[in-house]
Amino acid sequence: MIEVIDPSRCTGCNICVTVCPTRVFERVADALPIIARQDDCQTCFMCELYCPVDALYVAPLAEAVQYADADGAQAPAAALLGSYRAALGWQKGQQSTASTDASFELLGRAR
Repeated sequence: MIEVIDPSRCTGCNICVTVCPTRVFERVADALPIIARQDDCQTCFMCELYCPVDALYVAPLAEAVQYADADGAQAPAAALLGSYRAALGWQKGQQSTASTDASFELLGRAR
């Protein structure tokens, strides 16, 4: 489920609004997009994948992530921003990780 839009990283490009298949985000005039319908999130990771500045974090499990402490300091969850993109090799300067993906073996065993 989408958990975080980091306002210090977000540029307001609204790519997340465009790529979300369930319209979780709301475009806001002269402001950053907001998570308007969090319960509609299907955890597809499209917004996190396409965010060019790693301003989003989608939690793979349905549990809340604490992003900032009481003083507003960034919490450990800040390290999670863009982590899915990095794991897939979508970061700038990275090479594709497709050659190391062995999920096809699991599919073959399931048949």
